[in-house]
Amino acid sequence: MRLALVFNPFAYKLHEENLRVVQRFFGLFPPLSLCWVAGIAERAGHEVTLIDARTLKLTPPQVVAQLRRFRPDLIGFMMTTYMFRETLTWARFIKNELKTPIIFGGYNLRVYPKESLMNDVADFGCVNSALLTVPRLLAELSDGRRFESVPGLVFKRDGEIVQTASPETEERFADYPMPWRRGLPHELYEEFPTERKNFTVMVTSKGCPRTCTFCEAGGTLYNPRTPEQVVDEMELCRREYGIREIDIFDYEFSINRKRTVAICDEIVRRKLDILWACRARIDSVDEEVLRKMRAAGCGRIYYGIESGVQTILDVVNKGITLEQIRATIHETKAQGIRPLGFFLVGSPGETKETFDQTMRFAKGLKLDYIQFSKLTAKPLTSMWRELVKQTGHDYWKEYILGQTEEQALPRPWVNFSNDQIDHLTKWAYIRFHARPGFLLRHTLKVRSWGEFKRKVRGFFEMLFKQEEHGEDWFKKNEPFEAYNPYLKS
Repeated sequence: MRLALVFNPFAYKLHEENLRVVQRFFGLFPPLSLCWVAGIAERAGHEVTLIDARTLKLTPPQVVAQLRRFRPDLIGFMMTTYMFRETLTWARFIKNELKTPIIFGGYNLRVYPKESLMNDVADFGCVNSALLTVPRLLAELSDGRRFESVPGLVFKRDGEIVQTASPETEERFADYPMPWRRGLPHELYEEFPTERKNFTVMVTSKGCPRTCTFCEAGGTLYNPRTPEQVVDEMELCRREYGIREIDIFDYEFSINRKRTVAICDEIVRRKLDILWACRARIDSVDEEVLRKMRAAGCGRIYYGIESGVQTILDVVNKGITLEQIRATIHETKAQGIRPLGFFLVGSPGETKETFDQTMRFAKGLKLDYIQFSKLTAKPLTSMWRELVKQTGHDYWKEYILGQTEEQALPRPWVNFSNDQIDHLTKWAYIRFHARPGFLLRHTLKVRSWGEFKRKVRGFFEMLFKQEEHGEDWFKKNEPFEAYNPYLKS
């Protein structure tokens, strides 16, 4: 069978946790979830193509033209709850043109499996993992069409939406193949602090056993790949695609100390020249681990700090102290790794005074960068469950069913309006990054002209521009005319 996967563009949404300008400049990343699906399908003997329409700035007609040449038997889309309607619009256009069955997968299917198929577009949905579902579905599409035998599938039959049972045994992430990266525009991927080309992202583990109230992964099973698999993937990226910088997108890379050290030792043993970044908890690293990470090429660590007020850290169940934060950031810098901090605006109990206290705390840490996000009740978080209970409404479900307009979610746990939260978030960025000493230090640390331009543009757009960005073909109904070398192939 022939499986085509499409990663469509998307614009800013009012219910996002980031500001518009942050969404625009935070980065362009490969569609890693679809890369895993492609690798799984190819290992099962099927032919695969993956079109990153977002990065390549392709219009729907341009994607359709590429799909016609490939002649797929099934077309797949990654479906997030945030971007559900845009992805649905893209899938509808492509299906109307090609009359090919459509499958949705991704985070939204975990939360709303049947609701995701209550439209005129989707034929199938992969509820959780593609590891067993996609190969079995492709086999049934080829011969038999006994879709009720496919584990973890949602499908339509005689006007009804049917959901099959999930696999009885827990999958192991170590059983996944390498993600499929052939033909992707690796030289176009980047994130705000990127120093090298080419750039990509990795995921080396799933899940997180911690129970932060705002995180969708809280309390989920930790499911890692082996250290050898992790470094094999890094080495493949370096050798085959010229990748010299990688951001590891695990919820918590360093949660298993022994595994972290083993990965670092293997990178050093192979003499692999890769600059990499990761996300870590304040309490999961120490001097020895940080020293190992730096020797193995770790250049940046993104820490979830969230607040500079201990009572707020406690109420969101963060499980760390302000003193631990200070000590870890100090040690990270001492080992030559750049620390970046994630903070929240609008946590339960937040006031103007606690916000100012967090700003003073963040400045005192001398972090290289900060990211301030508006605390939002995302699906599958405990805060989302509490919001549904309090209001009697599930905004996310109503949004994907077309029963409500796009809007910022209520935040009954804090005495700020959504406009006030937006204002505080914007000025948090400006107050932190506009300090003369900070600007001078970071100008001197810039490694490339591209990095310099990214940072200057981001800073000035944060100061002066907050309007919508990006191309929306469905509103303008006109082709994207910019030169694109990838359209020649």
